[in-house]
Amino acid sequence: MRLPSTAHTSRPWRIHELAPDFTLEDVWALPTPGDQGELPRLIEAIFGGDFPKGAPLVVRLLWDARWKLGALFGWDDEKDGFGARVSPLRERLGSAPQAKQSCTVTDLAPFSLVYQLDDEFAAEMANRTVHTVMHLGWVPDGSGGYRGQMAVLVKPNGRFGSLYLAGIAPFRRLLVYPALLHRIQRQWDAAGVGATG
Repeated sequence: MRLPSTAHTSRPWRIHELAPDFTLEDVWALPTPGDQGELPRLIEAIFGGDFPKGAPLVVRLLWDARWKLGALFGWDDEKDGFGARVSPLRERLGSAPQAKQSCTVTDLAPFSLVYQLDDEFAAEMANRTVHTVMHLGWVPDGSGGYRGQMAVLVKPNGRFGSLYLAGIAPFRRLLVYPALLHRIQRQWDAAGVGATG
């Protein structure tokens, strides 16, 4: 379920300090009821699967089309990513001891780890169109338990990046995110509530 921006902005997340120049694009409640301390399982549910395999055909087609267009037009060339065009947010962490420099999941592709805390995780990706952050939080659900929350923050690369984000927004919100949330829920349910808590 999509949430209002305040569901993210009202919380004292570390990402607010690191990415004040990013725009909050979306906030989603994740169908992952659980116990305190289950953020690592949430990260595994998101990055440990094989999305978009198993998603509806239209989502798989859109996903494939995006990467094929990216290859054709050079949107994902290394020269347009970290180091060349933008600096990774991880560099803004400094020597903060509370931010883990490793993650419970080893392969976050196409994202790179920014940090992982007990109740907060951030990963980033940069290409010719946008510098984006996927932020995950593990939040109280109001009934004594916890659940995941996902926020997407973006920093478009110029006018083209802004047009690109506007163009894909309906597809992300109406097709891709619902399919992703459905897969996360399937993986979460299959592992069992409270599996690591």
